[in-house]
Amino acid sequence: MATKNDKNSAYKIRVRLKSYDHRVIDEASNKVLDTALTTGAQVIGPVPLPTDKKWFTVLASPHTDKDAQEHYVIRTHKRVIDIIEPTPKTIDNLIHLELPAGVDIQVKM
Repeated sequence: MATKNDKNSAYKIRVRLKSYDHRVIDEASNKVLDTALTTGAQVIGPVPLPTDKKWFTVLASPHTDKDAQEHYVIRTHKRVIDIIEPTPKTIDNLIHLELPAGVDIQVKM
């Protein structure tokens, strides 16, 4: 069993990405993946997680014709990337990484 005093094999970084647009989240996950691989870390992922869907129904007319409704869906796409055995250069590059607008990133060590 590895302890914290052993080499970096006990450490893992988990990167969670969220976005409303699947193309933007794929681009962001490719940037994180390229950054981790160029610094010599091992990577698992990106793993697509289930898409959250929120449905909204709005009446088209506020006073008459209750059957006239409009339906909207907000989809939240998610990805997880695990970085195993990160180097100090990996951590530094992830901190200064420029991601596209509209991507929420969470990094856990």
